[in-house]
Amino acid sequence: MTAERSRAADDAMLLRRDRGGGVVHLILNRPRAFNSLSSDLMAMMQTEMNAIAADPGARVVIVEGAGRGFCAGHDLKEVTSLKTVEARQALMAQCCKLMLSVVHCPKPVIAKVHGVAAAAGCQLVASCDLAVAAEGASFMTPGVNIGLFCSTPMVALGRNVGRKQAMEMLLTGEAMDAPTALRFGLINRHVPTGELDAAAMHFAQLIASKSAYTLRIGKEAFYRQMDMELEDAYKMASDVMVENMLAADAHEGMTAFIEKRQPVWSDQ
Repeated sequence: MTAERSRAADDAMLLRRDRGGGVVHLILNRPRAFNSLSSDLMAMMQTEMNAIAADPGARVVIVEGAGRGFCAGHDLKEVTSLKTVEARQALMAQCCKLMLSVVHCPKPVIAKVHGVAAAAGCQLVASCDLAVAAEGASFMTPGVNIGLFCSTPMVALGRNVGRKQAMEMLLTGEAMDAPTALRFGLINRHVPTGELDAAAMHFAQLIASKSAYTLRIGKEAFYRQMDMELEDAYKMASDVMVENMLAADAHEGMTAFIEKRQPVWSDQ
């Protein structure tokens, strides 16, 4: 295959899906555009997220980028080509729906970041449940540099890092390295580039070994309680805990602990 045909084949496959056991890899595959989120790529991601949510065999998702970086944000060529308010509203609505599908997915979602995660790419990292990054990764919300405040990335970012840290990123547009991202709370780990795959798989395999039922109700409850008043959050969490106690996997898990053996999950 010639180089030109190879690039054309890559462009035709904007999103790759690889699966090993219960771990599903979603690979943003627009490397020449730093995996910017075109409407077509977001549509493909949305379809995959919907399928993963309904797939009992899929237990964990790893989102990553092909080529030199994770994701540079929205495709600005596409954005500037949209001439009506309605078209731009539709693009933003599509992005917001995608980010919400990551949060609402009953399976834990891990961002595996190398290179740049900018604007909506940084938003995607913040929307994932966990994030691991190579030491050379950088994170930014640089919209202010082109006269466009990163308002939608702000929503996810502001729910992950402290208020002052979020405003620092949003107001300055400066790039933040992986150690700073860890200190800010945007990522869970930063590792040497050669250890990135292993770090992401460590989390994925550890999570995949748990009860899918328990992870589903726990993840849902976590995000529900974040915007509740304290008393309401405790009431909701108490109800979830009781529901969880009555589940078959909770009975199996506690019995296995008492009997000093590994639990066998039924995911119920």
